[in-house]
Amino acid sequence: MARFVITGTGTDIGKTVFAAGLTGLIGARYWKPVQTGIPDSAMHDPSDVPAPFVQGSCTVHANDPADAPESDSAFVRRMTGAGTLPEAVVLPDPLSPHRAAELAGVAIPDLPLPDADPLVIEGAGGVLVPITRDLLSAELFARWGLPVILVATTGLGTISHTLTALESLRARGCRVHGVAFVGDDNPDNIATIGQIGQVRVLGRLPRLDPLTPDSLSAAMRAGFDPQDFA
Repeated sequence: MARFVITGTGTDIGKTVFAAGLTGLIGARYWKPVQTGIPDSAMHDPSDVPAPFVQGSCTVHANDPADAPESDSAFVRRMTGAGTLPEAVVLPDPLSPHRAAELAGVAIPDLPLPDADPLVIEGAGGVLVPITRDLLSAELFARWGLPVILVATTGLGTISHTLTALESLRARGCRVHGVAFVGDDNPDNIATIGQIGQVRVLGRLPRLDPLTPDSLSAAMRAGFDPQDFA
């Protein structure tokens, strides 16, 4: 089975771009169980406005209106044309899921794995982001039992951040598949993380400007071997 969980060493490091690229590379479906950061203006009683946004459940569809904020699922569809599975919960505040849910008055439900293969699952934020006050992201990944891909940057600070994230995943029983780097080429940082972290280096995705479906697909084919995800 080709099913992977994508997490990162932090936020805004290119995790969603890599997840989209991997989804396209291996012909998978994509799932973002918990989506935060959908503004309040898009969150209404379902009787007031049509879908796509319903508080507490996913109703983000391929025909999102142009003025709606773009969910990660919508971004993946735009970049790859891949099928996406509905989120379990969509929350308005751009915060950790546990706090965004509290502010929205939403209880995050159990998140059982969907029956889809191949599948790329993107977690919210980093390795130890709380899903609830009793459940960290890494603990959820361990419960799922799927291989985890850690997305890391290549620049200053990445060695400590990445090694710390690897230890956190392993300490909670996660099966680490490897590290995918995003950013400029930095051979020593990449090699050092691979050596000290005793982890497979899957490849590197450069920052893309412009970021288009074609540029993402080409960069993924150049930087990663599909057989590493078979």
